[in-house]
Amino acid sequence: MSESTETLEVMKAPEPAPGLLASIREAIRGSRHNYTEGSIGRAILLLAIPMVLEMFMESVFAVVDVFFVAKLGQTDAVATVGLTESMMTMVYTVALGLGIGATAMVARRIGEQDRAGAARAASQSIALGLIVATVLGVTGFTLAPRLLQVMGGSPALIEHNSTYTRVLLGGNVSVMMLFLINAIFRGAGDAAIAMRVLWLANIINICLGPCLIFGIGPFPRLGITGAAVATTIGRSTGALFAFSRLLSATGRVRLTRSNLRPEPALMARMIRLSSSGIFQIFVGTASWIGLIRILSSFGSDALAGYTIGIRIILFALLPSWGMSNAAATMVGQALGAGKPERAEKAVWRAGFYNMCFLGAVGLIFVTLAGPIVGLFTSDPAVRPFGVNCLRIVSCGFLFYAYGMVLTQSFNGAGDTWTPTVLNLLVFWFWEIPIAYVLAIVLGFGPLGVFIAITIAFSTLAITSAALFRRGRWKTRVV
Repeated sequence: MSESTETLEVMKAPEPAPGLLASIREAIRGSRHNYTEGSIGRAILLLAIPMVLEMFMESVFAVVDVFFVAKLGQTDAVATVGLTESMMTMVYTVALGLGIGATAMVARRIGEQDRAGAARAASQSIALGLIVATVLGVTGFTLAPRLLQVMGGSPALIEHNSTYTRVLLGGNVSVMMLFLINAIFRGAGDAAIAMRVLWLANIINICLGPCLIFGIGPFPRLGITGAAVATTIGRSTGALFAFSRLLSATGRVRLTRSNLRPEPALMARMIRLSSSGIFQIFVGTASWIGLIRILSSFGSDALAGYTIGIRIILFALLPSWGMSNAAATMVGQALGAGKPERAEKAVWRAGFYNMCFLGAVGLIFVTLAGPIVGLFTSDPAVRPFGVNCLRIVSCGFLFYAYGMVLTQSFNGAGDTWTPTVLNLLVFWFWEIPIAYVLAIVLGFGPLGVFIAITIAFSTLAITSAALFRRGRWKTRVV
């Protein structure tokens, strides 16, 4: 081989892939990586790191309120947080459902290299979110005391703490916009922006929360209401920052004045795609209301213990949703680029990574459930319920890992009906009946509810894997 030929071969040799630390820095800083080409593992890493951190920060919202409210030493206050959160799941349902449609459509357009189409899809989803948030806000603010009563709240709880519920339900537009705009960023692959939005929102909530709850410095002492005010202000600030980034010329999706015009045909497509996503999440989240209703029959101690236990679990599961969202983005963009095999490989790889993470967290929770719950309450009547909830539900984490990734991957492909049907069968016709039989009929009490949760989510994972292997999701048109 001549010297000139050897020189040419060296020039054509591919550059070595960046190391792990370099990839982590790139992911946090924000990557311009093309996720439809190259190493699948690296693509998942670049997407998943900021998405995991984003979801981690979202889970902080779930923990901070109950942590500071628990310091008030009022069982009814902690129970109010739990009851209100169960009602806020309706807001999360709509926001996440609209987000499913936005992520699928934006990711598919980005995979097709149609950025103008991605911007149009984003603007129509935001318009839908604003309309729905207004209706939910007026309804929730007006009916907050009545809703607490329906959920089993005591008269004393409703009298002293209903303002907390009014503020959160009335200010739900902050949740709607935060979830929806971040879903747009994730679909586009701009995961680092969504992460920074949650950082900003949480910093404000963490700093402002104790000030308004306990009346620190010049702030008024608002008690449990202060937690709701701080959370709403934090989320609103984050949502405004997120919207400003959609107007920036540097993002993958940029809204312009022309995108703000209503497009009935596109909005109708968004409604069709998102409506099944909303129903899918409604089926799943409404089942939690059913579980709460069963638990409330055992008193405020059981409800408060469950609230603490489930908040800690969400602290682990929400970051794991970050890995699932990364898989959804990979699926949407790969299908848009005409690479279904790449989409499938990405899902199984993401599921394995998620299993490693949740398996480690589950082992910690099972082993150290007592000390962990003890960080949130020292009440001897509440603590055992929290410990049992944390320990039993964590036993199914290995199954949850794959189930979460598979569910989001169906959604990323635009196949929202498969997980919808699964949620309906598993949670309504399986989980709630099991919970009722174990807790009420067989006399297991709250323990029966915790066991039912573990059984249901494990069942969902197994059935999702079987359906995913059939491959019908690869042919969905979005």
